[in-house]
Amino acid sequence: MALLLESVQSPFNVGAIVRTAAALGVGQLYLVGNSASPRNAKAQKTAMGTDRYLDVQTFAELPEAVEKARADGYRLVGLEIASDALPMHEADFSGSVCIAVGNEDRGLSVECLEACDTVTYIPQLGRVGSLNVATAVAVCCYEVRRQEWTAGPEEG
Repeated sequence: MALLLESVQSPFNVGAIVRTAAALGVGQLYLVGNSASPRNAKAQKTAMGTDRYLDVQTFAELPEAVEKARADGYRLVGLEIASDALPMHEADFSGSVCIAVGNEDRGLSVECLEACDTVTYIPQLGRVGSLNVATAVAVCCYEVRRQEWTAGPEEG
C-alpha cells in the first residue's frame, strides 16, 4: 500500500498520516504540490519519527507522482466525495493500491480524480459531511488491510 498526498498543507495532518501509514504498513508516500514535509517540526510532533519507516518522495507536479506510483506497480484509488465514487465497503482494494487524498479544503483536484483508477468515499451517518483528511486516511488504510485479512493468505 502507498499514499499520495496532493497539497495536504497542514503539518499536523501530514504527521498524523505518516504515523498511521507506519502503523498499517504503508511503504511509499508520494507528496505532491505544496504538501507539508514529514520532516517539518510540527509534523514530527505528531509523527514522532515514524517517517523513517516510509519511502517519502516529493513531486512538484501531479503527473510525475502518478507516473511514479504506476511505475512502482500501484493502482491509484482516490478518496473523495465525488459523484461516481463507490462507498468504501464496496471498493476493491486488492493488490497494490495507492490511496490518493487531497487538500484539506478543496480535496483532490479534477486532474487527480481523472488519473485515478477508481474513487471511493467513506459513508457517514452523522450530521457532518466529511472527515479530517488524516482521519479519512486512517479509516481507508484500515479498510485496505481489513480486506486483505478477510481474503486470507491465499488471496491477500
